[in-house]
Amino acid sequence: MHVVGIIAEYNPFHQGHAYQIQKIRETIASLYGDGENTAIVAVMSGSFMQRGTAAILDKWQRALLAMQGGCSLVLELPFLFACRSAQDFARGGVRLLAALGPVDTLAFGAESAELAPLLTAAAAIDEEATQAALHERLQLGESYARALTNILQQQNGLDAEILKQPNNILAIEYLRALHTYAPAIKPLLIARRGAGYHETNLGPLASASAIRQELRQKKPDWPALQASLTEASFSLLQRAFPQGIADTEELFRPLLVKILTMDSENLRQIFGLQEGLENRLLAKMRASSSLAGLTQALVTSRYPASRMGRIFPHLLLDSRLRDVKRADETGPLYAHVLAFDEKGRSLLHEFKKKSQIPLVTKVSHFLNSKERRHGTSLTPLANMLAFDTRATELRSLCLPCPYPLGEQANDFTASPIFCRPPVS
Repeated sequence: MHVVGIIAEYNPFHQGHAYQIQKIRETIASLYGDGENTAIVAVMSGSFMQRGTAAILDKWQRALLAMQGGCSLVLELPFLFACRSAQDFARGGVRLLAALGPVDTLAFGAESAELAPLLTAAAAIDEEATQAALHERLQLGESYARALTNILQQQNGLDAEILKQPNNILAIEYLRALHTYAPAIKPLLIARRGAGYHETNLGPLASASAIRQELRQKKPDWPALQASLTEASFSLLQRAFPQGIADTEELFRPLLVKILTMDSENLRQIFGLQEGLENRLLAKMRASSSLAGLTQALVTSRYPASRMGRIFPHLLLDSRLRDVKRADETGPLYAHVLAFDEKGRSLLHEFKKKSQIPLVTKVSHFLNSKERRHGTSLTPLANMLAFDTRATELRSLCLPCPYPLGEQANDFTASPIFCRPPVS
């Protein structure tokens, strides 16, 4: 079996994702002659996304949609990697796939149609001269993205436009992570089709951000959404709307309460609130009336909105700098299974034999709610897993109807979804 990994958010799963999976199978078939014997493993963000927003559907719903879209197995990327920069998100996903054992290929989309310029950029970033120049520019207050783009353009002659596209940036980080952590896994570029990340038009191959923006409306344009989504995604989202669609804005008041009960020293311990940002947060929160407004008030030329948005879930979950540093040292310590089919079940048997990390099918075997509550004596694995479980519960607070937490899907009670083949 040829095993292909994908690192994704699927927020939500749409036509572009289905197209990518179809192209992966076609490409593997042309290269190796057997597309049917290909297993696609998705490492998917759980309850919070890379930019700090809550997933609009819970992780089990999104895993099911991914399975219906062509995946064989869906695993969760732990929160401590999922809600991070492109570099850390990519490293977390690649390290998890590498730890499993028999993964042959990492497939990813990019605006670039060619792999070569992305490989050139990935290699150039890790050169000593690039890192030295980057450190110097960051010390002068320049943003990471701008500084890196300027250095690669000036020193290596790379096209600046390639370096400004969000999926190209992520692709470059995948290539860097593969070089460092999984050189045996081959990269497979699938050129993106359709709308760009920031485009807001709906229709075939619309962006996930455009779909999410429409779902935030009181009366979404369902016919336009239907054209953008797979049949299964459209059906589930229509049933879930509006009670089951999470809105991160709901966290604004809980966030204010959290900040008001913390002093500057404790705020400085939270991941992302270093370099004096704790003082800026304290000042700006008093003049803000919404989470979106607070995010924009924190933005500077050095600190983009994506970085500011990531602070909030880390703050609410008490994710400290020491927790993130320890996660970076170890990499993902487990693979939490969300969904699988018959092919995925066979793959899980292979992973059990060869994986360097345990497969988690029952969270309670590794962590229970009593241990999580006390917290002080948790193993590194249990501590990492505790953040995932709390993130699931925090996402529940983003739902428009205040259901009791005990009535929501949670990690201690939910089991992996087994997707049976359709009856012919």
